[in-house]
Amino acid sequence: MQDFSESFSLAFQLLTTFDPDLVEIIGLSLRISLTATLLSCIFGCLIGAALATTRFPGRTVIIILVNALMGLPPVVVGLIVYLMLSRAGPFGWLGLLYTPSAMIIAQTLLITPIVAALSRQLLEDTHTEYREQFESLVMSHSQQVRALLWDCRYGLLTVVLAGFGRSIAEVGAVIIVGGNIEHYTRVMTTAIALETSKGNLSMALALGIILMTLALVVNALVSGLRINSTRLGYA
Repeated sequence: MQDFSESFSLAFQLLTTFDPDLVEIIGLSLRISLTATLLSCIFGCLIGAALATTRFPGRTVIIILVNALMGLPPVVVGLIVYLMLSRAGPFGWLGLLYTPSAMIIAQTLLITPIVAALSRQLLEDTHTEYREQFESLVMSHSQQVRALLWDCRYGLLTVVLAGFGRSIAEVGAVIIVGGNIEHYTRVMTTAIALETSKGNLSMALALGIILMTLALVVNALVSGLRINSTRLGYA
């Protein structure tokens, strides 16, 4: 119990003194996760909007596939990216393996289906509600998409936050393609696993506290936006 209390004490000391290693790991984690979230939201929302507003052969199959990919195991994504970026892979010449860029790619592939599936459902429900109004105004497809994205902006923000929450907590895929290299690809989740295995509980606890705080903040924002969007009638 004494060792446990001492570890907590050292963890809070690291947090309050802004330990350089701690700050570096947190900064890299946020940079990678925010970039991956931005890219996945761009791709995911475009896919979701296309599936929500158009009808074409095979659409149902694609929707089922996108929904299924929401549960894709992170280690599988990491393995696929690793094979693509390894020296023997088709993109090995880029030299991206064991870099932050490879981690961003893995997280983007992992989050995009989540954003696409959630945004598709949200946009499709709204499109069904406004279909007759769009037809009466003779709006083009691009105009309809822009109108839907604007009308569903509060609901889409919850999708963005859900994607970020999934990204910041990822460990399986990023450790495969990033390698957990100190001062280069070490993020919060991989650092927690490493420091725990080394017995450095103070650093692991400090990172865990930051990660839990971020998770609570994201969940609070998602809940608040859902309540607000429901009250305003946007979702």
